[in-house]
Amino acid sequence: MKIASINLGHRPVLLAPMDEVTDPSFRFMCKRFGAAMMYTEFVSSDGLIRDADASVAKLRIYDSERPVGIQLYGHLIDAMVEAARLAEQAQPDVIDVNFGCPMKKIANRGAGSGMMCNVPKMVEMTRQIVNAVRLPVTVKTRLGWDENSKNIVEVAERLQDVGIQAITIHGRTRSQVYKGEADWTLIGEVKRNPRMVIPVIGNGDVKSPEGAKEMFDRYGVDAVMVGRASYGRPWIFKEINHYLATGELLPQPAVRERIEIAKMHFVKSLEHKQGKSSIYEMRRHFCSYFKGLPDFKETRLKLVTSEDPQEILALLDYIGERWGSDESNIKS
Repeated sequence: MKIASINLGHRPVLLAPMDEVTDPSFRFMCKRFGAAMMYTEFVSSDGLIRDADASVAKLRIYDSERPVGIQLYGHLIDAMVEAARLAEQAQPDVIDVNFGCPMKKIANRGAGSGMMCNVPKMVEMTRQIVNAVRLPVTVKTRLGWDENSKNIVEVAERLQDVGIQAITIHGRTRSQVYKGEADWTLIGEVKRNPRMVIPVIGNGDVKSPEGAKEMFDRYGVDAVMVGRASYGRPWIFKEINHYLATGELLPQPAVRERIEIAKMHFVKSLEHKQGKSSIYEMRRHFCSYFKGLPDFKETRLKLVTSEDPQEILALLDYIGERWGSDESNIKS
């Protein structure tokens, strides 16, 4: 599969852009385990053109994580075009446009999946961004706004016609947010549409190697994108890649291996983020790194409430001492 001239190989597995998740430290871990392509946290166009520190910081990318895309969101065409030009200066491999975020504070302003309510504006914004930058432009979106407006087949065609180089489709509507099961039927329909020539990437509920293979086999997508299932589980990319190549399932990482992975992730977070955010944003990962350990509630509570890096590292060592000798109890 190629996005413009970027060759991602056969059946690539991508890391989804997720706010307060896909920062440089987590991207480092996912790349280490075989993510074929990754995306930044989504960047506010308004914040970027105002030179807001939080938005500018999200443009920081590293050669070791390439290929990588910067994802932008916003509801004003001029602001999005200017933000795309600014993002291009950070030298990502692609500019990705967020037409998929379902969060109220974004969608209700007409940004993210809110654009599904105004397809002409969505198309015009995309056209202007494509014309404003030299990098490939891709889009991430959803099936539609709600059950009665699943217009993704038409939307995908129109976005392709104005020059995007790939489209990622999350198999839910905006009104579903993340509830219920993702429906890949329309993703498959987009892929089978004879007018579509760009790569179609499927997203939503890819939680296991078997699930990823089913999405490739049943719906014919060019790539799958993993989102929430990667929390505290960056090795999911290795698991999926191995299963696609061999048909064999890898054993789950042992407790001591998870500790070393968690430590590496945490140290990278401390390197890349200032203040307490490097600790706060690790908490969702810590919960998942050790999910399934018996009698873990008290230790987990300490792990996700401590604000002292040394205490957290000591807790990780304690987990190894307490649970590391018995690998039979941990569950995926």
